[in-house]
Amino acid sequence: MHIKDFAGKTAFVTGGASGIGLGIAKVLVERGARVVIADLRADHIENALAQFAGGTGSNAVSALQLDVTSRDAYAEAAAKMQADFGGIDILVNNAGVGLEGPILKATYADYDFGFGVNIGGVINGFVSFLPQMIAHGRGGHIVSTASLAAEVVMPPHLAIYAASKAAVCHYCEAVKPELAEQGIGVSILLPGPIKSNIHQAIQNRPEHLRAGSGFAESEQKLSERVVGDTWMEPEEVGEMVARGILENSTYIVTHGIFKDWQRARSQAVLDATPDVENSAVRGI
Repeated sequence: MHIKDFAGKTAFVTGGASGIGLGIAKVLVERGARVVIADLRADHIENALAQFAGGTGSNAVSALQLDVTSRDAYAEAAAKMQADFGGIDILVNNAGVGLEGPILKATYADYDFGFGVNIGGVINGFVSFLPQMIAHGRGGHIVSTASLAAEVVMPPHLAIYAASKAAVCHYCEAVKPELAEQGIGVSILLPGPIKSNIHQAIQNRPEHLRAGSGFAESEQKLSERVVGDTWMEPEEVGEMVARGILENSTYIVTHGIFKDWQRARSQAVLDATPDVENSAVRGI
């Protein structure tokens, strides 16, 4: 069944202990949902839970440590959600890394890290939780965080990031009609500049993907980035996401700053597309 309100619903939010994920968690709790915050960083989890402590929704929030690239850990998390709540109703695939660096120095370690988290983590969420969301028959909703970087032509140092986020978009667009038949909505969050910790990629990279990386210097520089005062507050994004869930919006877009670039990219593809059907490919 399509979600009409959040009262009594259980939401599982990855990357939920800071930034956009925490903003979404706060809004969902305010609207009556139970929220399970899943995050790689124990320090972020501790800080997030402290922000709920003593509030009216404190009993509605719990947390667990999760590396979204670990399929075994994800399976354990899904089993726990089934045992504790009879399965979840809302999955927010929000965990991501803001990977960037000189593409000519990129190694497999960099590709595996960027794609492993940004698209692999999303796929792991779908595979781990879809069975229980279908089985319990309550319907539900899945939100996956991409980026406006997925919808424009980005500079080379952001190629891995943009490509991994574009994969999130195309996957979610494709599966939406079939999941709708199961009463499960699908939304893609396309954020612009948000006050978050996505620039802390160097602190979240696992040890086995550090050796041989060509992005060490770039990631160190990125980690020192100062979040802009004018960037959007995470709770504002959370409100947009809550509204998008209720409306089953395919796209939840936070900013219009790239609109001309989005239009230019789409127009370039259209300009390159023949107006007359090519007989050689009619069988497609």
